[in-house]
Amino acid sequence: MSVELKIPVIGESVTEVTLSSWLKKNGDYVNEGEAVCEIESDKASMELPAPSAGVLKIMAEAGSELKIGAKIGELDTAAAKPVGGAAAPKTEEKAAAAAPSSTKEVNFPSPTAKKILDEKGIDASAVSGSGKDGRITKEDAVAANRNSAVSTKTAAPVTSSPPVVPGARATRPEKMTRLRKTIATKLVEAKNTTAMLTTFNEVDMFELMNLRKKYKDAFTKKHGVGLGFMSLFTKAVTVALKDWPAVNAQINGDEIIYHDYADIGIAVSTPKGLVVPVVRNAESMSLAQIEKEILALATKARDGKITIEEMQGGTFSITNGGVFGSMLSTPILNLPQSAILGMHNIIERPVALNGQVVIRPMMYLALSYDHRIIDGRESVSFLKQVKELLEDPSRLLLDV
Repeated sequence: MSVELKIPVIGESVTEVTLSSWLKKNGDYVNEGEAVCEIESDKASMELPAPSAGVLKIMAEAGSELKIGAKIGELDTAAAKPVGGAAAPKTEEKAAAAAPSSTKEVNFPSPTAKKILDEKGIDASAVSGSGKDGRITKEDAVAANRNSAVSTKTAAPVTSSPPVVPGARATRPEKMTRLRKTIATKLVEAKNTTAMLTTFNEVDMFELMNLRKKYKDAFTKKHGVGLGFMSLFTKAVTVALKDWPAVNAQINGDEIIYHDYADIGIAVSTPKGLVVPVVRNAESMSLAQIEKEILALATKARDGKITIEEMQGGTFSITNGGVFGSMLSTPILNLPQSAILGMHNIIERPVALNGQVVIRPMMYLALSYDHRIIDGRESVSFLKQVKELLEDPSRLLLDV
C-alpha cells in the first residue's frame, strides 16, 4: 500500500511553496512523524513530516515551485522496517528513483549549512556530515574550512585551481528565496502606501544597565532565562501604548481599529531573512514571561521552524539594529501596523548632567509611524514616555 506525500495547506493566503530540500533519500525507510523534506512559503519555512512509516519514493526535485496539494512523493507502507533503518527500493522503483537521486550525495547540507558553505566558497561534497544519514549540519559548515574540507575528500583527484586574476569582476547569480521576495514586496508596499515619518530621541542606559547587572544572576537562577534589554524595552512599550492608543492602532479601509491589548512583533534576523514573530498579550506578561517567549520564538525562527500563525496579528513591532552595530536608522513599518520602534547601539558619549559633563552609555531610539493615523504630538509623546521609563526602570517594576 502506498501513501501519498502532498504539499499541505499552510495558510489561507498561501497558494504556492518551494520544495527547499529533501531530508531523506530515495529508498530510505522513514518512521511516522519523521521529517522528510523542507518546504518554504512566502512567510516561513517548515519541515514536512511523514504521515505513515514506510519506504520513501521521491517524485519532485528540490527547488521545485509547487502548488498546495501537489504530490511530491509516496511512502510504501507495506515495506518491512529493515534492521539498518533503510530499505532498498523495489526493482520497478529503481528507474524512477535514479533520476532524482543521481545528483544527490550522502553528505547533503541543510539549508542553513548550504548558505554558510556557499559564503565560504566550500563545495558541500568536500565536507563530511555528522548529522543523520551523513547530512551536513550547521555546526559542520561553521567548522569547515577550505584546507580541511579538501583533505577529507581523499577519494577525489586533486586538480589545480585556475590562477586568481587581480581585479577580477566575477558575478554570482542566485535565485531569490520566496521569503526574500515577500520581504521585498512588503517593504516597498509600506513605503508606497503609508505616510511614514520617523521621530528620534535618545535614552541614557545607565540605570537600566545597572539594574540588569545587579539582578541578572538572581533573575537567571530563579526563572531559568537571562534578563535582556528586549524584555525591558517591550515592557516599556506596552506601558506607553496604554496612554497613546493611536500608536497601537491600524487603518482598515475607512476605519481605525484600536486594540486594548499589545501583541508585540520582535524582529529576528535568520539565515533566510528577517522575520517578525509576535509576543501576544505582552502587556499582561512579566519580564520573565516575555524573555522566555522571545527566546522560544527567536530559536524557532532561526531554526526555520516558526509557523505563519506565530508571525501574524502583531499590533506594534520592535527591531534592534544595535546588535549589528547600527548607531541610527529609520525602520520601515511592518504592515498593517502603524508604528515600529528601532533600538540601536549603546555608545558611551559625553553628555551634560546637572551642569556637569559626564560619560554615559547612550542609545538612539527611532520611532517610525504612519502619519495618517498618528499625529506628531502622539508619536513624540509616546517615544518620550518610553525614554523616561527606561531611564527610571523602577517605574516599570512598580507600574507607576
